[in-house]
Amino acid sequence: MSATAQPDLATLFALYPVFAAVPRTLAERCFARGQVLRVPGGTVLFDEHNPCRGFPLVLEGSIRVAKAAPNGRELPLYRVGPGETCIITSSCLLARADYSARGVAEIETALMMLTRECFAALLDQPPFRDFLFTLFAERVAGLMQLVEEVAFRKLDQRLAALLLGKGRMVRTTHQHLADELGSVREIVSRLLKGFADDGLVALGREQVEILDPAGLRRIAAAGR
Repeated sequence: MSATAQPDLATLFALYPVFAAVPRTLAERCFARGQVLRVPGGTVLFDEHNPCRGFPLVLEGSIRVAKAAPNGRELPLYRVGPGETCIITSSCLLARADYSARGVAEIETALMMLTRECFAALLDQPPFRDFLFTLFAERVAGLMQLVEEVAFRKLDQRLAALLLGKGRMVRTTHQHLADELGSVREIVSRLLKGFADDGLVALGREQVEILDPAGLRRIAAAGR
């Protein structure tokens, strides 16, 4: 991780309008004390059982938050982009608990880490509380959908739905698709080969071409 220059207030207010709704002196104090970091893709920003040291604001890039299993498999939970924040970090700060998931920068990412003291002061401001709890509600709804997908839909249905959401030519690896689904590459490769044998897709080097989207939709919708 490397420190980088502080962004101007206009940039921060544009990304996070909620700070324009809190007292300006508080926002300026939090930004002045915050540490801005720039990290390359693949950097682990936090991990399970690590203490939470601050409240992150993503300025550029993307953070992938996932639950890791002892065997190395991961289940993606959500992503945090510019203008958003991480509810697991928020819950850790609120509960004074350690992290229960892992956060990894997907690409080169810049973020500002606000101090725990600033987070506590911001919670006293109704606009910030509303922002935080609205994000909690959105993330919980997304996580409930994920639970439903994992618990009640077969992997071939989830794979078909995932492919349909990426356009006609999906440029990706079998490993990346497996990571997206919380599965392993060997199983995803076997399913993709089955789709190819049925004429639904054509497989190439780090790409999947959708040949029969209607057929994939039938698989994705099965059991619903």
